[in-house]
Amino acid sequence: MERTAEVLVIGGGLGGVAAALAAARLGRAVILTEESGWLGGQLTSQAVPPDENRWMEQFGGTRTYRALRERIRGQYRRNYPLTDAAREEPRFDPGFGRVSRLCHEPRIAVAAIDEMLAPHRTSKRLEVLLEHVPVACETDGDRVVSVTVEDRRTGDRHVIAAPYILDATELGDLLELGVVEHVIGAEAQADTGELHARTDHAEPADQQAFSWCLAMDHVEGEDFTIAKPEQYDAWQAARSDFWPGSQLAWPDVNPISLKQRELRIFRDDTTAQGGIHTGTWWPFRRIASVQNFHPGTLVSDITLVNWPQLDYWYGPLLGVTDQEREAALESSRQLSLSFLYWMQTEAPRHDDGHGYPGLRPRGDLLGTLDELAMRPYIRESRRIRSEFTVTEQHVGIEARRAAGASDRSELFADSVGIGSYRIDLHPSTGGPEGPRTYVDIASHPFQIPLGALIPERVDNLLPANKNIGTTHITNGCYRLHPVEWNIGEAAGALAAYCLDKAVSPRTVRNTTDLLTDFQQLLESTLGVGLAWPDTVFTRP
Repeated sequence: MERTAEVLVIGGGLGGVAAALAAARLGRAVILTEESGWLGGQLTSQAVPPDENRWMEQFGGTRTYRALRERIRGQYRRNYPLTDAAREEPRFDPGFGRVSRLCHEPRIAVAAIDEMLAPHRTSKRLEVLLEHVPVACETDGDRVVSVTVEDRRTGDRHVIAAPYILDATELGDLLELGVVEHVIGAEAQADTGELHARTDHAEPADQQAFSWCLAMDHVEGEDFTIAKPEQYDAWQAARSDFWPGSQLAWPDVNPISLKQRELRIFRDDTTAQGGIHTGTWWPFRRIASVQNFHPGTLVSDITLVNWPQLDYWYGPLLGVTDQEREAALESSRQLSLSFLYWMQTEAPRHDDGHGYPGLRPRGDLLGTLDELAMRPYIRESRRIRSEFTVTEQHVGIEARRAAGASDRSELFADSVGIGSYRIDLHPSTGGPEGPRTYVDIASHPFQIPLGALIPERVDNLLPANKNIGTTHITNGCYRLHPVEWNIGEAAGALAAYCLDKAVSPRTVRNTTDLLTDFQQLLESTLGVGLAWPDTVFTRP
């Protein structure tokens, strides 16, 4: 079956949703496809509460991203028995998690996204195809003509043609299918000049760990122990040189800094009953705190497990055979299930016992019938070879000081958005040499240059996720929730703008008047901030 659209967005994560929303708001007919049953990607099907900058309540994200956050809060205010204090709190946080100022259930974000897209779907300006995966691309010279998607439920295939095609997949699938020049893995220091790049050689197989997340609550006195996972014994025995012991453990040193610390799941019998409880894993990504709800609503807090113990660095997902990729995905699932089983049966308890059988997996909150999220949490994608590549020298504090640059990030004249996060790389697969440990270094709040969204050759395919022109290093700060949304929104708006003006994205970037006009559209019409206020770079 053949179909057409003006803008085709493949991948329904945060970048894909933002891209589809922007193009539809600007009057274009859009088809959006998603491999899972939920839109929202890392926020929903991958079950990761948002990693955000500390200014997000006032600025630091696009207008629509902040609107999504308020819709999430609105879902709770309209539908949940909140305490008066929680209902009246302007910055209501359902989970009081440590990692974010808005930790919430993934399915609530699904509902909020559906609300935002609803008028465009009703008007038929936007069509959404869930559980559809791309399987082929048709190209004509420097253009991608169409994408073939397969319905995972029926096996039916659809050929969708569009003048602009956006790759918002989690792994940059269209870059391979459409033979678009791209990079995978880690670059060499000789190629990028980055302080923290590999010093020996580029290694495509050196890719960040991914994780298969899970949610759980805790009912003391009950037994929810899962069946022993098939690979449990193997995971108990597994070791990596940089990791302190088994991953099925409460490490007694910080795996990033290697400093001594003791961090367990609970500190005492009341830890699962609300409160911040610093010094424990429980509140790290907690998505529901009993303190926010009428007494009796929840039997305990609910927390989301995306902890270092779930990081899978034993094999890459890119540059391997389908069989190798599926084996890595299954091993990652087994690692997560093994960690859950270990916590239920063998983990040292706060009262000197072993095991918390009352830990209850909450796949029901993640849209699944098993204990885990719908999809793995992906941290690194294929990345386009772009007109401009963001390197550590543009955003890294240490790298810029070493180069004698100003004590702020590089200013990009072609900015299409902003973001802020540390350069945070989880352990990587390393290639033939074996896994490599964390890279965790400070970065300045940064801009998103349009040049990083434009492939060096292909004219009508745009990246709309983690597949922009960054490096293995700078991907570490450009991969988070609000930045992905901003990238997608800019890409969707660019496709609509190019259709309106009958020009190419490359022409927009390289023509002063067009670039200024497009940036005005982003700022004034869509509410996309293009620069950080100087105050964020002021040191006390």
